Amino acid sequence: MKILFVMDRRPDRGSIQAVANYVRAGDELGHPMGVYGRDDPRFPGVRFSTDVAAFDYLVFVNESSRQWMSGLRMPRLLAAVPRRRRAILDADGMYNPVVSIDDYDRNLASEWDRAQWQAHYDLITDKVLQPTFAPLQPGVRSLPFYGYDTTAQVRPGVPKRYDILHVGHNWWRWRQISTELLPALEQVRDRVGEVCFMGSWWDAAPAGAKMLDLEAAFGVDPERFRRLGIQVRPAVPFTEVIGAMSTARVNLMTQRPLFTRLRLLTSKFFELFCADTVPLVMIEADHAASVYGPAGGELALQGEGVAEKLLDVLAHPRQYAEIVNEVRCHLAAHHSYQVRVRELVAALAD
Repeated sequence: MKILFVMDRRPDRGSIQAVANYVRAGDELGHPMGVYGRDDPRFPGVRFSTDVAAFDYLVFVNESSRQWMSGLRMPRLLAAVPRRRRAILDADGMYNPVVSIDDYDRNLASEWDRAQWQAHYDLITDKVLQPTFAPLQPGVRSLPFYGYDTTAQVRPGVPKRYDILHVGHNWWRWRQISTELLPALEQVRDRVGEVCFMGSWWDAAPAGAKMLDLEAAFGVDPERFRRLGIQVRPAVPFTEVIGAMSTARVNLMTQRPLFTRLRLLTSKFFELFCADTVPLVMIEADHAASVYGPAGGELALQGEGVAEKLLDVLAHPRQYAEIVNEVRCHLAAHHSYQVRVRELVAALAD
């Protein structure tokens, strides 16, 4: 089966890392894949094509915006490929009813906004896939989509620059950071070395956030970071993420509240375990275990014991390295991109 992904291509965010792995694993399994568009040197290892007729299926990777593709190109794509050979990956849960988390984070602004998204999806396809084990909306098919790249595992021994590192953008992250992580760091800061946040918008919200009513999405307190001696570094391209994470003894994964409620998976769930580090995931232990296997709950970081957990991991690296290796074995068996390619092919052929 030949599959062409249609997506907003961004080198330092979104789903491009996963799609690059689909291209590689698809070639290994005899399912050629590519991304719609012309060749772009910012995306090494990604095959591009504008010849939609050469592919059996189009998979639209829909994230938080539906306006990234011009109004001229979309009709051409829909005219060139029959509806039965089109599918959508609903990466950000926009196909659900309006979900609001404490009036803080939400998937859709209003019922009117939901109707616009619904019309957009209905225009493209009847086949909607979501990266979760348990979709909430009837008719949506579960497709974990993101996976573990068994070829990207970094060998142990990478020199460490940081004790604690967070790689990811400040997009609906501040409430969890400010209420769970920073208070814990305040308790133990004198016993922890360098701490760094690597990604966009940790130093300030982007211009236009207030005008778009997205101040809460980019909330941050740079002065609090300075008081705690937390460094801020810019985002890195997807090809450098695993190497960057390997420069820290501990890496933290946070998740926006909406994704936690919908239990949506992202690339970060898996690429953390390719790095030479101990990942701590700020999700519930049962959620961690559902993805990472029985040992996964040991790497969940929530509740009142965050400070103690951070110190314990830094003090007992070999003990936690064994837990991480157990998780890696589980991921290789159940969440490799070879597994993901077979799941995608089955979902499209069904």
